[in-house]
Amino acid sequence: MDKTLIVTNDFPPRPGGIQTFLHNMALRLDPDRLVVYASTWKRGAEGARACAAFDAEQPFTVVRDRTTMLLPTPRVTRRATELLRAHGCSSVWFGAAAPLGLMAPALRAAGARRLVATTHGHEAGWAQLPAARQLLRRIGEGTDTLTYLGEYTRSRIAGALSEPAAARMVQLPPGVDEKAFHPGSGGDEIRARLGLADRPVVVCVSRLVPRKGQDTLILALPRILSRMPDAVLLIVGGGPYRGDLERLARQTGVSDSVRFTGPVPGAELPAHYGAGDVFAMPCRTRRGGLDVEGLGIVYLEASATGLPVVAGDSGGAPDAVLDGETGWVVRGGSVEESADRIIALLGDPELRQRMGERGRAWVEQRWRWDLLAERLTELL
Repeated sequence: MDKTLIVTNDFPPRPGGIQTFLHNMALRLDPDRLVVYASTWKRGAEGARACAAFDAEQPFTVVRDRTTMLLPTPRVTRRATELLRAHGCSSVWFGAAAPLGLMAPALRAAGARRLVATTHGHEAGWAQLPAARQLLRRIGEGTDTLTYLGEYTRSRIAGALSEPAAARMVQLPPGVDEKAFHPGSGGDEIRARLGLADRPVVVCVSRLVPRKGQDTLILALPRILSRMPDAVLLIVGGGPYRGDLERLARQTGVSDSVRFTGPVPGAELPAHYGAGDVFAMPCRTRRGGLDVEGLGIVYLEASATGLPVVAGDSGGAPDAVLDGETGWVVRGGSVEESADRIIALLGDPELRQRMGERGRAWVEQRWRWDLLAERLTELL
């Protein structure tokens, strides 16, 4: 691999799926041939301290910009080109193609021979808006390769690109650490801590935002409880939607059957998956297709943990499920479909085991980080 400069806004300690994706990939590249140029997580001393503590633990060099959001401005572009030259980098990986990929021509002029830009769900939204679509086309022309998560995002983004740029697209989804996420990940301890004992548990691990569908699960609970009175919904994660979800649980009369953990440390995430019998996140597309699920790595982490999954049909989420084999895809926002699939799984231990084992095998065959990091290394 050529020495590579990663340019990104999406990097820990800032939380999120893209951040986890980039960090896991970076950890599997040669640390002596890697430099990361990233924004600062939060304004002020707290954000600076968090970034400094995180960066000190990394095996590669991390350079933080003073801003909390890198944009392809002249100042940021100059800084990126200075870092490229100072560190002798000849490859660039844009952690998110839009908008940072607009810096590609300047970096190529500064000596970059390979430029790779990764697309996620938001670029599929860009492809629908005329002005953003033109910018996406420029990014495609300026880079050697645009990567995509799955067929949904590829098809949406390719329509905004020139034919040559679309032909250069390569799939590069996030992976799963199958050694961390596995059936013996410590779920019993989490159950004991939360007082769940032997209750049937539906777990959802995600940011609390409307697209993810935690509200659909709460609305489905009365139907589920009519068949499984001891069932509990375990909602893992933090986010701006929590207050709305708590109010909805009270209004629906199911507060006693819902547990909110708030954010949990990354090291405890596998155990929180393992506390569930079924994983469910019936995500839905919002804002006329601008707010869409890019892939849904949580479904794959659940599969690696040995759980059957119930997924929504938003964007690329179905790419993370073998429908009828590792779980089921339901219409995003459908309370009835979500409830019925969850009831079927909670009531059939053999079905849960069969789907969980199939999901685990699928992750091991296709979605391991080491396999995907090899693909990225070849691109760079």
